[in-house]
Amino acid sequence: MKTLTALFTAAALTFTAAGLAQADDDVRVDQIPGLVKEGKIKSPEELNKIALDLHPGFTIKDTDLDKRFNGYEYEVELRNATTNEEWDVELDAATGKVLKNKKDD
Repeated sequence: MKTLTALFTAAALTFTAAGLAQADDDVRVDQIPGLVKEGKIKSPEELNKIALDLHPGFTIKDTDLDKRFNGYEYEVELRNATTNEEWDVELDAATGKVLKNKKDD
């Protein structure tokens, strides 16, 4: 019985780890227009504006769209050229809701 329990536990951990590995996937740039058209995410321009409105005077350094287990997340790295200050902003790509707004240390 202990062996059977151990096998089920190992199998559950394997499936859980595999599921987590697939939960956060980068979305290819060529897929974004389709997601916008289907209404699954806001346009990158709208999402960029939300991030830039949080930090006037900053510019976008990098962006990334990820598929999460609960939807899509848009990540924006912002930089102020004058002060060299950098911020990371994470948004719910469907709603534009700010999930994280953190200064880089």
